[in-house]
Amino acid sequence: MPRVKVARKSTSIDMTAMCDVAFLLLTFFILTAKPRTEDPVPVDIPASSIEQPIPDDNVLMLTVGQNKVFFSVDGNDIRKQTLIQMGEKYKINFTPDEQTKFAGLPIFGVPIAQLKSFLALDADQKKEFKQPGIPRDTTNNNELSDWIREARRADVSLHNKALRISIKGDNKEEYPVIKDVITVLQKQKINKFNLVTTLRAAPKK
Repeated sequence: MPRVKVARKSTSIDMTAMCDVAFLLLTFFILTAKPRTEDPVPVDIPASSIEQPIPDDNVLMLTVGQNKVFFSVDGNDIRKQTLIQMGEKYKINFTPDEQTKFAGLPIFGVPIAQLKSFLALDADQKKEFKQPGIPRDTTNNNELSDWIREARRADVSLHNKALRISIKGDNKEEYPVIKDVITVLQKQKINKFNLVTTLRAAPKK
């Protein structure tokens, strides 16, 4: 009896569902990714053999480079509220437009007296502007301490959380600048903070 031949059919896989999932994942990662903040000055952070990731949110970052200190804090709402409180403290009235611009400013390093003119610059002008750093004189004009204090107050009032403090400094930075920053923190009874480093390979045995 002859064998029955079954006609061969080409196999096909419907990839529609797979493509939908891939695009959904891609969209999710794009929308949730945190953009990298460009430092106003070059900062070559020191190396460390211990790896501990920096938290993704609720962080106040103090960047130190070229004898200057720059300030950044997570959250547009926290930045806006911090500016309002600093304006009240220094008797400076920031307009709603200036508040919105400051809320979108990831990092800055100018005295508060120059902040209005700095906010009036466009994006390219801000990049070219040589920011002098935030005043940190521990005996006279210590705006850095006020920015830290008001940001902590804003975070507690808005989110009922305590800001996590991190210091990112150049590995060639002079010790007195780092000492000034740590002194400012200690005067506010902040004795726990992170030092940002890059990962270094363990020494070979």
